[in-house]
Amino acid sequence: MQSWLPTVKDSVAAIVLALLVGAVLIMFSTPRVIESLSYFFSYPWDFFKFSGIAVFDGYSALVRGSVGSGSSLVRTIERAAPLICAGLGVTLAFRAGMFNIGAQGQMILGAVAAGYIGFHYDLPVGLHLLLALAGAIVLGGLWGGIAGFLKARTGAHEVITTIMLNYVGRFVILFFLGKETFQRPNSDNLLSPPVNDSATFPAVFGLHLGVLLAIVAALGIWWLLERSTWGFEIRAVGANPQAARTAGMSVSRVYITAMVVAGMLSGLAVSMMVLGRQDPLTDQIAGSVGFDAITVALLGRATPLGTVLAGLLFGALSAGGLTMQAAAGVPPELAQVLQALIVLFVAAPALVRGLFRLRGDGQAVGVEAKGWGG
Repeated sequence: MQSWLPTVKDSVAAIVLALLVGAVLIMFSTPRVIESLSYFFSYPWDFFKFSGIAVFDGYSALVRGSVGSGSSLVRTIERAAPLICAGLGVTLAFRAGMFNIGAQGQMILGAVAAGYIGFHYDLPVGLHLLLALAGAIVLGGLWGGIAGFLKARTGAHEVITTIMLNYVGRFVILFFLGKETFQRPNSDNLLSPPVNDSATFPAVFGLHLGVLLAIVAALGIWWLLERSTWGFEIRAVGANPQAARTAGMSVSRVYITAMVVAGMLSGLAVSMMVLGRQDPLTDQIAGSVGFDAITVALLGRATPLGTVLAGLLFGALSAGGLTMQAAAGVPPELAQVLQALIVLFVAAPALVRGLFRLRGDGQAVGVEAKGWGG
């Protein structure tokens, strides 16, 4: 616990600093505040009063929109669950010494499998869901395994291969959406039907139970990394592949299997959209979740618990962004700006420690991904 404390302090300080910068942005995007600047030196109180009101209204709307009601909490959890699953995939790759930027493509391929099985076949309830879910996980894992195989066998850097596979994945889904089998009846739009009800996660109080799989996945990855022999190999390879190879570990096998499991987690993430919310297949089915998962893993310090907490935070920011606009007139893009600022400050711990006078005796825990020479 003591070894984690410095990084927890750094992360909390980064969030606080991002909120402070966000407060300044709210102030100077509010018309009343800007207008008060014209007579600031004659009556400065208006500037501070309107600024305080704007910041309070903006952030209180953010809280209400994310956790202020039952429906808001459901929206936050449903947005956080895919981020957690995809973030766990990025985290696992980090711990193996790889930078998985391919969660987006892995999610797209998983969506193709889940969607096709979900709307094309007519199967019994339960079995239909299990097969669609298995399709998403398996195809996502195979897509992630391609990058792992290329790194293990040819030395191709996973950053390049996963980025390219993201593009390939997008054109693969566009290819299928151009086929009549994937299109809605009597429509030429690149839009599939939603999955059948028999292939959807059951819901309780408006929350689909697929979100529970995010917690199961987090517990599984924690056990794998901290309690299993394979997890020890992952951490050893991530820390020093040459030493791990000398100790008799198969570095190639770790690379391949880690990327397969990372892809499976991305497939699980998109299943919550296709089989949970019943989103139809489009080339934008994954949204920005695959890329946001990278920031979630970074903020979570490549640990399962940290990834869960970061996913919940980003889910809350996403859910509360629209409420900020509707209730306080704050641009909804501010939530994305806050996410970017958090990651920026997490990536600059020396700056954060200096501003908050924190002791710099901690090091980032768990992030093992190497640079271009790794």
